[in-house]
Amino acid sequence: MRFGIIGAGSIGSIISKKLVKNGNDVKIADARGMEHLKGKELAGTPVPVEDAIKDIEVLIISLPTKAIPSIRNIIDQVGEEVIIVDTSNYYPFRDDKIEEIEDGMVESVWVSNQLGRPVVKAFNNLLAYTLENKGTSEDSSGRIALAVAGDDHAQKQIVRDVIHKLGFDAVDSGSLNDSWRQQPGTSAYCTELTKDELTKALKKVNKEKAPLLRDKVIEKFAEEKELEFSHKDVVNLNREIYNS
Repeated sequence: MRFGIIGAGSIGSIISKKLVKNGNDVKIADARGMEHLKGKELAGTPVPVEDAIKDIEVLIISLPTKAIPSIRNIIDQVGEEVIIVDTSNYYPFRDDKIEEIEDGMVESVWVSNQLGRPVVKAFNNLLAYTLENKGTSEDSSGRIALAVAGDDHAQKQIVRDVIHKLGFDAVDSGSLNDSWRQQPGTSAYCTELTKDELTKALKKVNKEKAPLLRDKVIEKFAEEKELEFSHKDVVNLNREIYNS
């Protein structure tokens, strides 16, 4: 398949490497300009952001939430047939407070509104280390699952198939309006669950508690910033607090 990726941070660059390894054609861009790609070890073809959207089937946007509006002019040029995937997560300390989200709008609904296009929410409910190192074969026990939300069932199935090929199971978490179930602060977020576990977690999450629990985790890291948290520590902390 032919992919474009806007965003060469940890998630975007890891997705690019895994897609290339699986034989896909991948172009990757930084929304701020080509100069921000210099010195990075990237798979795929580094291109200007205007070229990342040309002759592709899937466009993956991996940017901080607050940066999403800056690419609206680029998205306006994306073909209607292209599937747009949003991997972002809203964190007020990084993204500044976005009034609509603070008032309860679902994060990816806000993203879709800013872009003026439907999106599929995926690749957001796992840590970068998990994405890079914990993909396994289909028959592996304990295979980690990712949540996929969106309003177009055909598009979601294509994204689920991509995730499957990259070494993870994929769970349909509902419409885009349901994607809050995989946002930070929920038991489905960065807790490394199997398909069955994730399916159950998506059903029992609490929308009102999620922002409070999200901020509780951030506060915990801030309080103990002198400690070195291992990947396992982070997963366990997420499980402990998000299930409280």
